Amino acid sequence: MIIPLASMQQGEQRASEQYTKSDLELLDSYSAAVVSVVEAVSPSVVKIDVTHHRRQRLPGRSRGRREEKTFGSGSGVIFTPDGFILTNSHVIHRAASIEVMLADGRQLPAELIGDDPFTDLAVVRIAEQNLPAAILGDSQAIRIGQLVIALGNPFGFQATVTAGVVSALGRSLRVDSGRLIDNVIQTDAALNPGNSGGPLVSSRGEVIGINTAAIPWAQGICFSIPINTAKHIAARLIKDRKVSRAYIGIGGRVVEISRQAIRNHQLSGSRGVQVAGVQSDGPAARSGLRDGDILVEFNKQRIESIDDLHKLLSSEVIGTEAALTVLRLDRKIFVAITPQELPLD
Repeated sequence: MIIPLASMQQGEQRASEQYTKSDLELLDSYSAAVVSVVEAVSPSVVKIDVTHHRRQRLPGRSRGRREEKTFGSGSGVIFTPDGFILTNSHVIHRAASIEVMLADGRQLPAELIGDDPFTDLAVVRIAEQNLPAAILGDSQAIRIGQLVIALGNPFGFQATVTAGVVSALGRSLRVDSGRLIDNVIQTDAALNPGNSGGPLVSSRGEVIGINTAAIPWAQGICFSIPINTAKHIAARLIKDRKVSRAYIGIGGRVVEISRQAIRNHQLSGSRGVQVAGVQSDGPAARSGLRDGDILVEFNKQRIESIDDLHKLLSSEVIGTEAALTVLRLDRKIFVAITPQELPLD
């Protein structure tokens, strides 16, 4: 049977119109979700400008120094009506002055409440009331593939919006301090310098992360600190202006433990942290730890990496005697050690 050309063209046109209508409905739904989130959250997003004072040595043989001012910027999100703002530690760390620009254009001086380089989080405050506070969600409830929106001020362009999806959960991100942040959110919502400290928001308009980093040589690989971590750290910074952590005063490296030692000492893992330097006045020196010792347990909890040790050195163990299980040559020994509070730089 021969189908007339006119009929074929009409059928294709109807299919095309139906396909286009379906596409438009999907796009309208996606756009409506993004627009509603931006309208709800953008009044809570701020631009943060910082000034640093740095002393530079004068050129030539002069021993004098001159003070130079450097400037930087980032983003933040208001999370209480009385002016508390979440941002990244690396945005405001060691800043001589901090200024916040609100979404309505007002510029206000900000006070540093506290910052925690080990999670790259900080809290600043402005002296204002009845501010539009963002709703903080639950980062445990998010799922891979869900829509997310990032708001911030990349390169100083205020109120910039990007959208994407949650690419992965449970990532680990090593920040400038050397610490590892666990359960970081990976997203393909574009982040650029200046986005740091801004919110990552769900389609429900809830802040689920604080944007912190992008991999500069990759496309679509960006990271946000989970809001549950941020809520915990913010509460401690508001209460104490710092987050206390313990240290024992060693340098270490991860090493493989011989199969014979694993069998002889009935160890549950194959790696440990070998002492590669002992601070002369630290807890490790006072407890008798030596270079070459391999730490395998802290208070009967297994240590297989430096990050394992960091997690166990929480504020709860500061000033409290703990038991280290150590392999020294072919022997397993137990060392009593009292961790101290890690001094802030």
